[in-house]
Amino acid sequence: MYNDFVLIGPKSDPAGVKGKDILTALQTIKAKQVPFISRGDRSGTNIAEVELWKDAGIDIAVDKGPWYREIGQGMGAALNTASAMNAYVLSDRGTWLAFNNRGDLGIMVEGDKRLRNQYGVMLVNPAKHPSVKKDLGQQLFYPNANEANA
Repeated sequence: MYNDFVLIGPKSDPAGVKGKDILTALQTIKAKQVPFISRGDRSGTNIAEVELWKDAGIDIAVDKGPWYREIGQGMGAALNTASAMNAYVLSDRGTWLAFNNRGDLGIMVEGDKRLRNQYGVMLVNPAKHPSVKKDLGQQLFYPNANEANA
């Protein structure tokens, strides 16, 4: 399964990154020192963001300045802060779609293969983890199992 990340930013796009690839966009944001909000919470999204900066040739731990703000909070708070500050932020698409305080923000970069966020699910052994919801897990992996056995 997968989701993807999107670079959100002011619709006026002060950095001029709309439609560019994510690495060029990040390089431009840093060069122009326009506001960027980072979750800064060591979440999967934050780790992906730091890796993207690294892939863009930027060691964000060393190269950040006042334009780069780590808030130490979740995605909703990061989007709210970006909206309030007219800043850029990396978001997962699902949270962006559910976000209701878009203000003057929009998607600036999407579709770059580097923004794909693949993940997986696996069944765990209910004998080792008695609280697991085995039947629901089985339905996820084998949705038509009952029909096949009927």
